[in-house]
Amino acid sequence: MSYEHILFSTGEGVARLTFNRPERLNSFTNAMHAEVRDALGRVRGGDSRVLVISGAGRGFCAGQDLADRAVSPGGEGVDLGESIEKNYAPLVLALRALPLPVIAAVNGVAAGAGANLALACDLVIAAQSASFIQSFAKLGLVPDCGGTWVLPRLLGNARALGLAMLGERLSAAQAAEWGLIWRCVEDAQLPPTVDALAAQLAAAPTLGLARTKQAIYGSWERDLAAQLAVERDLQRELGATQDYAEGVESFIGKRTPRFFGR
Repeated sequence: MSYEHILFSTGEGVARLTFNRPERLNSFTNAMHAEVRDALGRVRGGDSRVLVISGAGRGFCAGQDLADRAVSPGGEGVDLGESIEKNYAPLVLALRALPLPVIAAVNGVAAGAGANLALACDLVIAAQSASFIQSFAKLGLVPDCGGTWVLPRLLGNARALGLAMLGERLSAAQAAEWGLIWRCVEDAQLPPTVDALAAQLAAAPTLGLARTKQAIYGSWERDLAAQLAVERDLQRELGATQDYAEGVESFIGKRTPRFFGR
């Protein structure tokens, strides 16, 4: 599949997916969704060990391109639930299920579904000038792309409701202070910071990292006893891997480990 609305490349264990509609702040259309689905399928079926998602131009993603699903001339509206079911829900679930770390490099505004798409990634690094906006309230909608699920879990109800109901801009620095994202860095430091993090993760025991994200995300649905059982089962699996043996041997031998993700 050739891509018109995204850029996709792989190399040195790192897959890079860039939303590439800068003239529309990388907002989503049905065609762009199809390309992203194809690229994520290539990531899942390939040998990359980390995925970096970013946006071209001055924005990360402004969410849905409203012109791509505009209200009909008669004012009947459109079935927005169909778009959630067909596009956004599968996208969020696919990102969470990828058996490798996913980094969101937020270089500018992340609004609406674009903000919550970034939060669906495992690690979010944002430039100082970036911002997050739950813009749904301005359209009479609820936060989608997982927003109503992730915001209260990361921020608590008070801040989640404030962001969702007021639609105010949240700076990257404030998002980091609140624990919504992993780090906020100076604009010029975003590319090298993300590159260094991607290289670090690509050299890590990625099977263990995949099981870690699986365990942490699933923990929100389980009680402590059930989570302890999950940890037991995952440690049993990982304790038999080549990476664990390599980690122990390199620690004892005081050398740099070489992990293979298996």
